[in-house]
Amino acid sequence: MLKKIGAFFAEPPAAEPIQNSEKVASMYKHWRWRIFYSSFIAYVVFHLCRKNMAVALPVMSRDLGLSNTQLGILGSTLYITYGIGKFINGVIADKSNVRTFLPTALILSAICNICFVLSALFITPGKVSFFGLPSATVLLWLLAFFWGANGWFQSCGFPPVAKSLSYWFSNSERGTKWSIWSTSHQIGVFSSVALSGLIIGKLGWMGAFYVPAIICIITGIWLFNRLRDKPQSLGLPDIEKYNNEPVKEEVADEQANVSYLQIFKKHILCNPIIWMLAIAYTFVYIIRFGTEDWLVKYLVEVKHNTLPIASAKLSTLALVGSAGAIMAGVISDKLCKGNRTPVNIVFLILLVASLYAFAVNPANNVFLEILDYVFAALIGVFTAGPQMLIGGLCAVESSSKRVASASIGFTGIFGYIGAALSASGTGYFVDKFGWNGAISFWMIATVICVVICIILYIFEQMRKKKAQA
Repeated sequence: MLKKIGAFFAEPPAAEPIQNSEKVASMYKHWRWRIFYSSFIAYVVFHLCRKNMAVALPVMSRDLGLSNTQLGILGSTLYITYGIGKFINGVIADKSNVRTFLPTALILSAICNICFVLSALFITPGKVSFFGLPSATVLLWLLAFFWGANGWFQSCGFPPVAKSLSYWFSNSERGTKWSIWSTSHQIGVFSSVALSGLIIGKLGWMGAFYVPAIICIITGIWLFNRLRDKPQSLGLPDIEKYNNEPVKEEVADEQANVSYLQIFKKHILCNPIIWMLAIAYTFVYIIRFGTEDWLVKYLVEVKHNTLPIASAKLSTLALVGSAGAIMAGVISDKLCKGNRTPVNIVFLILLVASLYAFAVNPANNVFLEILDYVFAALIGVFTAGPQMLIGGLCAVESSSKRVASASIGFTGIFGYIGAALSASGTGYFVDKFGWNGAISFWMIATVICVVICIILYIFEQMRKKKAQA
């Protein structure tokens, strides 16, 4: 049984190389487009079973009698399992078949959402006591378990996508393709919030879990038909060879049959660039989650905006932010010839300026208040670029394609450490120093990230000169 399961998920062997150049060109054109749109749709749909919780929380709290603290515990389970799972599943994904790994994860995430709802159907708070424990406590534990399990399977979504984008697109084009794909995050969040809000109005909060689950299961089956693993599994040559681009040393490693563990140690654990990127990513996530999670509260309490206006300003940050990811990818591809670090430095410097401008912009002037939308959008733009590059594309390109998913997972752990620091740190600075303290916290995090990127740029230049010598 275990052997059959292992064979189902195992990375397929390389097929017999196709010698006909016209057939190779035709197949690459077909499969690159098919892999790209399938990965894009997959990640959008993944969000339907992740971000639905945010919309359901107020109604769940009322119907199940859960306190804000209990809701916080419930929500944190997903972030904990997601952060840990992103690294572990990244290692697994490197040696797995994208075609089976990704759809299975999506379907299992959907099952977790269904079990989440069933828990509330079978256990009613205050009605029955289980093993001497209040039913409300048992229900909370069950909900936390299934939501944590959901986080684990959700963490299986990005690593195989990173693997696909690394193998199907070469260095000169990967920034553009990766940045366009990264907008699936914003579209996924928007789609999940809109769909969940509509469903809750018609079917109640439980519908926000089982309806997206059905969509995810159907999509998972469809993805199994659409996706394939590496080009070599179809008999196609390596993408760098096909595009006549320089081949990295990882190909020599693969030809010499160097083990995965040796490559993992060389390109991740003993790679100073990966470590610098991971530490920088911590500070990127402090800024990202600080603004995403606290900006509405800041606008309501400091600028005295109504909740709808504050939410509208935050929405510009998310929606326009996707343009920043595309800009960063295209600029790094076309103007910087695949060098991502200068783009990160410029974006982060502009992010500091945008945060400062947003904070000092007065709230008692109707005309100037419009600038809040502009500055919020710029914060989104200049955060999304480094977020996409530092912990994603830069991590993959600074390691090896054979450990592409693991490199994403490694930086992802540091990112979610940053998310935790953002939540606790922002709250601490608001209580201790007021909202100016929180803004300063975000700006200092950005400046530290700039310094790390400058050090990284100097290190990269030194390594290039050494290689040329």
